[in-house]
Amino acid sequence: MSFSHLGLSDKVLAAVAATGYTTPTPIQEQAIPHVLTRRDVLGIAQTGTGKTAAFVLPMLTILEKGRARARMPRTLILEPTRELAAQVKENFDRYGAGQKLNVALLIGGVSFGDQDTKLTRGVDVLIATPGRLLDHTERGGLLLTGVELLVIDEADRMLDMGFIPDIERVCKLVPFTRQTLFFTATMPAEIRRITEAFLHNPVKVEVSKPATTAITVTQSQVTSRSEPHEKREVLRRLLRDAKDLKNAIIFCNRKREVAVLYKSLQKHGFSVGALHGDMDQPARMAALDQFRKGELPLLVASDVAARGLDIPEVSHVFNFDVPHHPDDYVHRIGRTGRAGRSGTAISIVTPADQKSIVAIEKLIGQNIPRAEGNFASEAGASDEAHEPRSREAGRRGRKTGREGGREREPRHASTRHHAAPAPAPSQSQRAPQPQRSETRRPREADAEPADHSHLPAFLLRPVRARV
Repeated sequence: MSFSHLGLSDKVLAAVAATGYTTPTPIQEQAIPHVLTRRDVLGIAQTGTGKTAAFVLPMLTILEKGRARARMPRTLILEPTRELAAQVKENFDRYGAGQKLNVALLIGGVSFGDQDTKLTRGVDVLIATPGRLLDHTERGGLLLTGVELLVIDEADRMLDMGFIPDIERVCKLVPFTRQTLFFTATMPAEIRRITEAFLHNPVKVEVSKPATTAITVTQSQVTSRSEPHEKREVLRRLLRDAKDLKNAIIFCNRKREVAVLYKSLQKHGFSVGALHGDMDQPARMAALDQFRKGELPLLVASDVAARGLDIPEVSHVFNFDVPHHPDDYVHRIGRTGRAGRSGTAISIVTPADQKSIVAIEKLIGQNIPRAEGNFASEAGASDEAHEPRSREAGRRGRKTGREGGREREPRHASTRHHAAPAPAPSQSQRAPQPQRSETRRPREADAEPADHSHLPAFLLRPVRARV
């Protein structure tokens, strides 16, 4: 079936044709006609299935009729993270280029004044994170009584981040007669409860079983001892020996570990960026932009980057830390092997990770084979001056429990901290610079010189020898 058979308008079809797409994905083929007939839709689909276009394209067709009013958006899309919200806006900009629609973002890290100005002009499409959206409603600058269509995207991620109470509040602020499109990759009990409460006789569109991994992704695991510096050495060997490595996302469980690993890879000559939830919004967007353009082939990230981000042609995903929750594994490795392309996902597994690996294998219904080759670190090979900090991070992570390793964007955080300076990892957004030579005597942990001889050229950044 072609897009022309789905009921989309001529303007939207022309925009789709201009992008080079000719055949809709299964979820687009099944969902778009129901959206156009104004039915509620419950979409269950993994990332990389074309889910975003499944609601963007019919919304553009619907919005060709009507006009926005000041402070009363016509449609509302809720996303769990700023990056996902910005990505959806890019889709509207791409496919709605021939239409005069006002599209606005309400996300943290941007001043309220600029956002209020856009709302005052009238908004056809409002894309928001839950916290910032409710902040605007409480300030009286936004009315949701004119919303005709509500989209709740990445609902299971909303659940993980603690946004379900906010979602319930938003659903009570929009008209009862609105159309609702609800998308999720998994259906835990709490998500099922929400769908039963706020969707009216929805059409269920399911294009893959919940919590399954793409068949185009080759998965494997590599064993390592638990010491952080040994895991880092194993990762470096994997990066050097990886076949067909074009670019890679490297996932850590904690934001602090992202900073340590980022600095370690930089020290060893890799061209690398960092991404996690404590970075300010411009730094986060700059890191993603550099990675998308290929300026940074490696990106160290926490789970803030794990779900829904459309980063084309990621060749490899490395789990530096095995995720504590099996669903996170599915979403992490879903960054590669997208749109029918092949991809590789490798997890570094320590003895402490065995229970998590068993739970992951049970969830995905298959064993994760061990990678061929010897990637184990050599005894006594310590490479970082960051080791004490890494151990401290581990202790703090154990004290804080689940929240110590989860990315959240709690309500009102953007109000209090939107002007906060970026943490250390945001340095990754600057253009790579040659390392400065140092006259200090290196600590014993730094004594082993970094070996760059086996690095592929595209992974290297300019490095001067230490003195």
